[in-house]
Amino acid sequence: MHDIRAIRDHPAAFVSGWSSRGGEDAQAIVDKALELDRTLRAAQTAGQEALAKRNAASKLIGAAMSKKDMAEAERLKGEVETLKGEIAAAEGVEAEAGKALRDLLAAQKNLAADDVPDGEDEAGNVLVGTPWGEPRKIGPAKDHADLGEALGLLDFEAAARMSGSRFAVIKGGLARLERAIGQFMLDVQTNEHGYLEVNPPYLVRDEAMFGTGQLPKFEEDLFRVGGDAANSILSDASDMYLSMSQTSDDFIGAYLAITKDIELPEPQRSRFSRLDASAARLLELSMRDHARFMELFDPANLTSNGHYLIPTAEVSLTNLVREQILPEDQLAEPMRLTALTPCFRAEAGSAGRDTRGLIRQHQFHKVELVSITRPEDSEAEHERMVRCAEVVLEKLGLPYRRMLLCKGDMGFSARKTFDLEVWLPSQGTYREISSCSNCGDFQARRMDARFKRAGEKKTEFVHTLNGSGLAVGRTLVAVMENYQEPDGRIAVPEALRRYMPEGVTHVG
Repeated sequence: MHDIRAIRDHPAAFVSGWSSRGGEDAQAIVDKALELDRTLRAAQTAGQEALAKRNAASKLIGAAMSKKDMAEAERLKGEVETLKGEIAAAEGVEAEAGKALRDLLAAQKNLAADDVPDGEDEAGNVLVGTPWGEPRKIGPAKDHADLGEALGLLDFEAAARMSGSRFAVIKGGLARLERAIGQFMLDVQTNEHGYLEVNPPYLVRDEAMFGTGQLPKFEEDLFRVGGDAANSILSDASDMYLSMSQTSDDFIGAYLAITKDIELPEPQRSRFSRLDASAARLLELSMRDHARFMELFDPANLTSNGHYLIPTAEVSLTNLVREQILPEDQLAEPMRLTALTPCFRAEAGSAGRDTRGLIRQHQFHKVELVSITRPEDSEAEHERMVRCAEVVLEKLGLPYRRMLLCKGDMGFSARKTFDLEVWLPSQGTYREISSCSNCGDFQARRMDARFKRAGEKKTEFVHTLNGSGLAVGRTLVAVMENYQEPDGRIAVPEALRRYMPEGVTHVG
């Protein structure tokens, strides 16, 4: 998310920044954002002025009545009613302009760091340093899919019968090797690099996906879980209102309108049975709670329960600090988190790419790395994170290279990204196996994740970073191809042998 104040102060920087990242008509987007900002601020000012006048008039009503000046009292009451209408109108404009501005800014990519090269796609990426390791001379090198199927340990047809394309059944020694890779990576990151292991949820709400930038722009790439959304939302709303011990006409009206066509299960029905329509008008809701109520009962939110399968543990790990204000001493050293989880991706935009094999699957495992830092620490932490991923490849003896992505090839939330690409003998080229990004404060703004420096009253947004340490499935592919033997078996890298059954040096 972007700071409208920064756009207000430096509009040209955003026009240039979004244009360089492939944004269409960035000037029009900036112009629209500034127009909405002006409308929003004007409505806020008008509402505040009308509220001040209403409060002053309300006080004068009592004074007029005490003087028995009923004509003046009635005039003031009329003025108060008029001002109430002006306040409501201003609030309506404020809400509409605010939502439009948030939606517009939420759809815009992060700005790239100054040292990120220009470029439209992967052809503009830049090699950093010298590739590590010497590619093995294997001839003729077999593709990992052929190797696995020949051993009877990879079954794509069985997976397709039960789940469709881009799924795989991995069996026997190959399944054990994949598990060994994941455990090895997790041990390296926790024991040697100081990451805290986390076992996070695999299902998250849409707010979490929004926080890390997957929503709203990339919903087609996600797997959304169906269910009775209305029941979930009603349950949330009932908890909120019961805890407040207050209700309103708006709440009762919406409740009755929605529940008349919904068969509520327990415990939602018992919760709502405690809400008596006769309790309406007890208290007027504050504007914040009223807005939250209207959000919960927005018809657009009743189409799903708002849960998604995670495309990466980045979502779960980064959102651990959402809506938090951390003390600075908690970030004296960057907060480093890691998790080995399944990941689920629809891959909607990759038709025709890597349709065979394990490289681009709907379901796979990955060891994710996430760091939360102070702004001044994020650049050094980015380099450290990339190095933590490189160490895994070196311990496995897999040749790789580091690439600095250009502006047109970076992910939505990233301000700077390094990709690690591993050598695949069957393709005679390097393929991505890890992507490590510094997102700056982009995700933190969307999650409202802050920290407070010692002795300071104001808060600042944290910086967030994420990377693969590594993708387990792609690492399995690299191991299979780089360690293939002439007889079709796969040698187990030395670093993985302690994770395999005793004495096992080959698979197949």
